[in-house]
Amino acid sequence: MILKAREMDNPLSHLSTNLMQSTLVRYYHRLVHQYPDLHMKDLVQEETGPERQIRLQGRWVTNFGSDSFLGLDQHPAVLEALQRGIRNWGSHNGCSRAFSSVEANERAENRLAEWLRAPAVLIFPSVTLTNLGALPALLTRHDALVVDQYAHHCIHQGMKIAKAQGIQTAIFSHNDPDSLELTLNKFRPYRNAIIAIDGVYSMSGMTPPLVEFQRIARQNRACLYVDDAHGTGVMGERGRGTVYDTLGNYDNTLVVGSLSKGLSCFGGFIACTPEIKFALKVRSGPMVFGGPVPPPYLEAICEVVDLLESDEGPALLQRLRLNLELFLQEAARAGLTIAGGLGAIVAIAVGDEDATLLAGKMLFEQGYYVQSVIFPAVPHRHGILRVQINAIHQAEQIRGLVKALSQACSQVASPELAQAVSLS
Repeated sequence: MILKAREMDNPLSHLSTNLMQSTLVRYYHRLVHQYPDLHMKDLVQEETGPERQIRLQGRWVTNFGSDSFLGLDQHPAVLEALQRGIRNWGSHNGCSRAFSSVEANERAENRLAEWLRAPAVLIFPSVTLTNLGALPALLTRHDALVVDQYAHHCIHQGMKIAKAQGIQTAIFSHNDPDSLELTLNKFRPYRNAIIAIDGVYSMSGMTPPLVEFQRIARQNRACLYVDDAHGTGVMGERGRGTVYDTLGNYDNTLVVGSLSKGLSCFGGFIACTPEIKFALKVRSGPMVFGGPVPPPYLEAICEVVDLLESDEGPALLQRLRLNLELFLQEAARAGLTIAGGLGAIVAIAVGDEDATLLAGKMLFEQGYYVQSVIFPAVPHRHGILRVQINAIHQAEQIRGLVKALSQACSQVASPELAQAVSLS
């Protein structure tokens, strides 16, 4: 009792106690203790092998949870570019980009803009920091920001920062043009507006109605802002993503992309006009006050763009699409309830949290690692297994996974919740 009183006298202990009593932490603390063998989160990869083999908890499994979709994380030219970057620049930029950038940073931005066919590109240290830094910096208290309800978490966090700065904000129903238009009309009059959405929704692999949203944006003096992190490098011609492939230009669209997923490097970026690039360099907190992408990865980014624009680029994308087609065909034959499949992400509907965690563990015991996704990443009792197909997966690995998925889902999935996957 005396010890507990002393702990409560310590403000740090008091903070720790209060955090452990918060709703989300209590929820996950219960899961960890209630399902110590099923939780399959916060894992440590003990070793990595070829063809997406990894060792987890002392067991070699095939990894279907990797977002290095094209397998470029193991490409010899990319690894050599990293080593070249270390030799040329060392391990660190040494200051904020507000003061200076290595030449490789400017070169990487120019190469990305050329590849994307965008007017300009600004690189951030991550997609999360891009959204946290760009959304509040693009608007003022005279403007409005509307966000799809299932847009990525970091877009919603960026919206909260924007709201704290006096910007009008609201959420509209997922992929719903009517809800979008109604939400924009509620804010009139405004000076400018941004519609923030995902290019590929990370939990389901679904895409938005970009053409319809662009029509609404133009009619309502608004710009599209598309987080295409899960489409960069894997969708569209030469992997340019969903926006250019669908709309044909960036005339009224800002595009955020990932340099770490399909491109297997480090960081995020925003494709924009030169004027917006200049303004973000001045107004975006992470750009002014944060550290940049390490120089070795900037050299690797240039190398990856070269690969995507070479004859090897279409071959990589073709291998990914063939693997994806094989998975979708086998999954349909097995009667699995799925969503996505336009990019590299496919969601398998399971149901409540217990069933989803159990299904993930069953797959692991059969030699496959797949992410079991539960609340709050998806709605409560709407758990999914998120499969991420890579270009370097082998056909027998994919067929084996579908067989294991069919066995697991037949035992634990909830048929009445089978359509839950379509929500994300």
